Amino acid sequence: MSAQLHVLILAGGSGERFWPYSRRARPKQLLKLFSERTMLEETIERLGKDVPPDRIFVLTNREQETAVRAACSGLPAENIVAEPAKRDTAPAVALGVGLILRRDPQAVMAVLPADHLIEDDAAFRRDLLAGAQAAADSGALLTIGIKPTWACPGFGYIEQGKLVAENPAIYEVKRFREKPNPEMAESFLKQGNFRWNAGMFIWSIPAIMGELTKHAPELAAFVARMRTTKDLAALLESDFPKLPKISVDYAIMEKAARVLELEATFDWDDVGSWLAVAKYLDDTDGNAANCPVVAQDASHNIVFSSGRRHVALAGVQDLIVIDTGDALLVCHRREAENIKKLVPRVPEELQ
Repeated sequence: MSAQLHVLILAGGSGERFWPYSRRARPKQLLKLFSERTMLEETIERLGKDVPPDRIFVLTNREQETAVRAACSGLPAENIVAEPAKRDTAPAVALGVGLILRRDPQAVMAVLPADHLIEDDAAFRRDLLAGAQAAADSGALLTIGIKPTWACPGFGYIEQGKLVAENPAIYEVKRFREKPNPEMAESFLKQGNFRWNAGMFIWSIPAIMGELTKHAPELAAFVARMRTTKDLAALLESDFPKLPKISVDYAIMEKAARVLELEATFDWDDVGSWLAVAKYLDDTDGNAANCPVVAQDASHNIVFSSGRRHVALAGVQDLIVIDTGDALLVCHRREAENIKKLVPRVPEELQ
């Protein structure tokens, strides 16, 4: 591949589902859930030597900028950009396109979330490079699909068309499907040609600019202004907040002339709640925990302590217990998705 691969990592988020460990200024990608590194640091490390630091860009927001810069100390400072206003993924992607276009108008660009768990780094890199080559060769937009392990109604889906390449498998995309109801998710699983949409994209800069010009001219015009401005910071401050709030799926992927899907050969988990984290914690007498636990007639609980303090459980089942020193959460497992509703009700300094 003659074009150089650049990577845009999206590192925003509100930090509500993992409260009290997460906060507004410390969302999921800034948490050390699975190692002594944050998930953002893990995402950068996963790229290995295939993408040097000067070709890695990180987008965040003003509230999280300080913590993100600390986690990305190995990257050039100018490669970390805080959006001046909260928009959606299409404006964020356009901003990333503009940053890369200023450096290399012929580059290949990958867009990656900062907060997904992938343990097989070598397989991820192989797929990333294969996808970059396919995007460069085809001029198509490429998305990475995950083979479903269960009928999850919480993910968007990709409907596969014909196979166009093997090893790794690359398919034409027939269409994107929104988050289905449980019955439809079951039907997707049974049909066998649906994959989870992991929100990972790869394309050449000329290809994405062509699609932006055709389907999102306001975003394309913003990128064009980024390319020529002498004061990028002032342009972002004045223009970015005016961009439409729209996802990259709606704005581009569902309308693009040709979209390919690379079927991932690596493991993947978006770890969207404490229930998902529990699968990766130690088992202590039937309880998932990251700290020492003494359990008496207590099982199926999730315990996480940022200070690794000892926790004793007696006669309780199906609880989530999260201790951060300044806050303690105790809730039933079935309320995991509703934790975010609590956050606005706790004191401001704990949000």
